[in-house]
Amino acid sequence: MGKSTNPEAEEPVSAQGDAIQLQESNGLAGFVNVSFDADSVPDQLTVKSAELDRSEAAPHGGGGHGLQADHPTSYLETIMHIFKGNVGPGLYAMGDAFRNGGLLLSPILTIFLGIISVHSEHILINCAGKMQSQLKLAAMPDFAETVGLCFAHGHEPLRRWSRTLHAAVNFFICVTQLGLCCVYFVFISSNMKQIYDYYGVVFDVHWHMLIILLPTMLPALITNLKYLAWCMTIGNSCMVLGIGITYYYAVQDLPPLVGSRPLVGSWHTLPLYFGTAIFAFEGIALVLPLKNAMQRPRDFSRPLGVLNLGMTVVTLLFTTTGFLGYLKWGDTVQGSLTLNLPEGDLLAQAVKVMISTGILFGYALQFFIAIQIMLPAVRRRFDPDQRHPVRLELLFRVAMVLLTFLIAEGVPNLGAFISLIGALCSTALALIFPPVIELTLLAAPGGRLPGVVWAKNGLILLIASIGVVTGTYESMLALIKSF
Repeated sequence: MGKSTNPEAEEPVSAQGDAIQLQESNGLAGFVNVSFDADSVPDQLTVKSAELDRSEAAPHGGGGHGLQADHPTSYLETIMHIFKGNVGPGLYAMGDAFRNGGLLLSPILTIFLGIISVHSEHILINCAGKMQSQLKLAAMPDFAETVGLCFAHGHEPLRRWSRTLHAAVNFFICVTQLGLCCVYFVFISSNMKQIYDYYGVVFDVHWHMLIILLPTMLPALITNLKYLAWCMTIGNSCMVLGIGITYYYAVQDLPPLVGSRPLVGSWHTLPLYFGTAIFAFEGIALVLPLKNAMQRPRDFSRPLGVLNLGMTVVTLLFTTTGFLGYLKWGDTVQGSLTLNLPEGDLLAQAVKVMISTGILFGYALQFFIAIQIMLPAVRRRFDPDQRHPVRLELLFRVAMVLLTFLIAEGVPNLGAFISLIGALCSTALALIFPPVIELTLLAAPGGRLPGVVWAKNGLILLIASIGVVTGTYESMLALIKSF
C-alpha cells in the first residue's frame, strides 16, 4: 500500500478522538475507531476528517477494526470472506443446539434466525449509508461509528447516549471476539484430549490447554495483518476438509426420521438453543468492512448480492450440520461434533487434528480484531509519547492471550459457554443494535417512522430480549451445574 498524500493521515485524529489513524509501520494503512473512552464521541467534523484520512490512506476501503483489503475484492472472494467470518466452533456446536431445540423445531428456528440476522445486517448497511450521505463522508462508517452517528443525529432525547453506545458496540465486539478465543482453547484441548486418551496418554484437559498455549500465542503476536494471511489460508483449508469428512461420518447408519428424536425441545432447553444458534451467526461486525472492500460495493446488498447469497449458504450449512449431528448422535451429541467421531478411527482422528489446527490459526484473526479496538486506549494510558510502541503492544498481546487462557481454564462446559456468549453479546450485536439505530434515525426531526417499521423492529427486539434473559439464565445454570 502506498503512503497517503495527506500529511495528516499518519497522525492520530486527536488524543481523545474516536478515530485513531494506524501507523503504517503496523502494515495497516487505515484506522481503528473508538476505544473504551466514554468521552470519545464522534462529532461530525471529527468523523469527516477521519473518514477522509482513511479514504486517502486506504482507497479500497475495507476499514473497520483494523481489517484492510490488499486489493478490491471480487464477488466470489467476498462470499468466501463471509463464509470464513461465520464458520467456526459455532458450526460444530449446532448439533448440541438442535438437541436443545428439537429435530423439527430447530431447523425452522435456525432459518428464521438466519433471516432476521441478514435483515439486521441490511439495516446496519442502510443506516451506515444514510450517515455517509448525510454527513458527506468519504467512506462508510464502521459498526461502532454507525451506531454513534445514528444516535448523535437521530431522535433528539437520545442524542446524549451516542458516546456511550458508540463505546458499547466496541465493548460487545471485544467481549465476543475474546470469548471466541476462550472457546477456541476449550475446543482444541477437548479434541486433543480424546486423541491422547485413546493412545493411553491420559491427563487432565487443563494440561492440554497449557500445552497449546505457546502454539496459540505465537501467531497472536503477529502485529501485521498481511502476515496473518498464511494462518488464515491454512486454517480455512483445514476447516473445509474437516467439515466434509465430518459429514461423511454423520450420514452413516442414520436412524429413522420419525420417532427416533424429540421433535420439539423443552422450555428449559430452548434458551440454550437460542444462545448457541445466535453465537454461530457471528459475522455482523465484518459486514461493513467487506462491503467497503469490494470492487463493486453495490453488489454486496442487492437482492442476489453477496450478503444474501453468502448468508443463505451459511444458514443452510448450519441447519444441515445441526440436523445431521442430532439425528446421528441424539442425546449423546456433544458441544463439538468432532468429539462424537469414532475415537479409534484414524480418519476421525485426522479430522480432529485438522479442525483443531484450523481453529488454532483462526484464533489469531479473532484476537487481532479485539486488540486493534483496545490498543489505542492502552497506548494513550501507558505510552502516550510512543516511546516503546512495539514493546507495549507485544506485552499487551501476551497479557490478553493469557487472560483468554485463564478464562478457558475455568470453563468446564463448552456448549453452555458458547450459549452464554451468544445470549449476552452476539444477540446485542446481531439483533438489538441494528433495529434500535433504525428506529432512532427515523424518529429524528424531519424523519418518518411508519407503523410497520415499529412493529417489525419491535418484534425483533422482543425476540432478542427474551433470548438474552432466558439464554443467559439457562446458560449460567448449566455452567454452575458443571462445576
